[in-house]
Amino acid sequence: MSNPFHHDYTHFDDVLRFWAKKRPDQTALDQDGRTTSYRDLDQNTRRIIALFADHGIGKGDRVAWLGKNSDLYCQLYMASARLGVVVAPVGWRLAPPEIGYILKDTGAKLVFAGEEFVDIAKRVALTLDTKPTVIGEMEARAAIAAQTPAEDYAKADPTDPVLQLYTSGTTGNPKGVMLSNANLFALRNPGNAANLPWNHYQPDDCMLAAMPCAHIGGTGLINIAIANGIRCRVEAEFNPLGVLEAIEQGATHMFIVPAALQMVVQHPRAAETDFSNMRYLLYGAAPMPLELLKEVVRTMPDTGVMQVYGMTETTGTVTHLPPDDHSIDGNERMRSAGKAVPGVEIEVRGSDGKAAPLGEIGEICVRSPTNMSGYWNLPEATTSTIDPDGWLHTGDAAIMDADGYVYIQDRIKDMIITGGENVYPAEVESAIYGHPAIAEVAVIGIPSEKWGEEVKACVVCKPGHELDPNDVIAYARERVAPFKTPKSVDVIAEMPRNPSGKILRRQLRAPYWEGQERQVS
Repeated sequence: MSNPFHHDYTHFDDVLRFWAKKRPDQTALDQDGRTTSYRDLDQNTRRIIALFADHGIGKGDRVAWLGKNSDLYCQLYMASARLGVVVAPVGWRLAPPEIGYILKDTGAKLVFAGEEFVDIAKRVALTLDTKPTVIGEMEARAAIAAQTPAEDYAKADPTDPVLQLYTSGTTGNPKGVMLSNANLFALRNPGNAANLPWNHYQPDDCMLAAMPCAHIGGTGLINIAIANGIRCRVEAEFNPLGVLEAIEQGATHMFIVPAALQMVVQHPRAAETDFSNMRYLLYGAAPMPLELLKEVVRTMPDTGVMQVYGMTETTGTVTHLPPDDHSIDGNERMRSAGKAVPGVEIEVRGSDGKAAPLGEIGEICVRSPTNMSGYWNLPEATTSTIDPDGWLHTGDAAIMDADGYVYIQDRIKDMIITGGENVYPAEVESAIYGHPAIAEVAVIGIPSEKWGEEVKACVVCKPGHELDPNDVIAYARERVAPFKTPKSVDVIAEMPRNPSGKILRRQLRAPYWEGQERQVS
């Protein structure tokens, strides 16, 4: 299989120039009937560079996007990547205090907002010392169209950060993960050199981007599509019917979390959908239950199904479980997250920092050219995550087999993944802790048929107080995003603790996970 893109480009400026010449009329972005060709994408991103200049924004400055997935965001991202401006997409499901924290942390001078988020963006902007300018989507599109495409601009150095994705932190506040052009392109060439079939794209292929752009699983797909000169079909947000329609209309590749995939294959329309276009379906953020895989294979018999594992800090995928390792009858390897992709080194390390013996549990550590530049303004967090030898410590506990397959066992950091969204207990606990009747709180993830995991709060009352669980849920909902809000609350007499007084979340979780194969749903 030949790949037309043999050039070792590692920069969006070069990529956009290349495809504007090679496939000027090919659709690059497609959303709600709006199409942007590669010629348009090259011109529009230069117009955005001119717009940035008008607002005094240049290399190293931050701009933010608050909105759902949008072809406008894609173009802001590409323009930033060409120039070395850093774009920070903000999760639209977040509560106003969370949005405010991220906008303040970025120091963004400009906030672009989807129309339905303009009011909240303006309200939050007023509370910030930086007083960013908020530009709504309609206004932005008009302002961009009125610009003359910039010609003379210094393009970003390959290692300059251009994308800043926020990942929830175990300490409560999210951290800005800085990714550069070099990070975004680093594994392309090793994958092509290894002749991985799923690394080769046909000119009429189409990447479906339905996962949120504030996650690497959303923006990462835009990245892959544009790098390969194919069409990127942008869905504002995931919904099962939208995915089924996109597949019928030519989507050939997609990434989806298992909880969302279940909604797709069980949708009434799935039975009459023609899935023959879909070449590769990537899933991740949680393992694929065998019964769901069987349903997927029955529904999409000609699709290659592949599990991927990675994190924001590794620019996404660092291990894969290829289609050949998936079997309709189930097999041992399907319990794994696969093995390192070409160009990546994986080690499972014991508490002594040395590689653990095969089959013994340890922490997944990753050395990859895709490892982030670092956390924005958090040098200590950066050095505690990436060691001096360049190994990034993921916080995921796993065992490795003799063939290099990694079996994730649990989360060292207690993270909960609900419907593909990461929730850190500490963040939810600090939101609930101020409730006047609560003495102590611990947040855990429990199994959920629909979401993989759901958030549960275990609380101890202050003496002389009583608690209504619904009141706790309502209190949390005002302070954190709905997906972080507990779905249920247990009022307990006391917290289980270890000798040093640390709450044993694992002990609180145990009764709910009995009979499950592992502590990660």
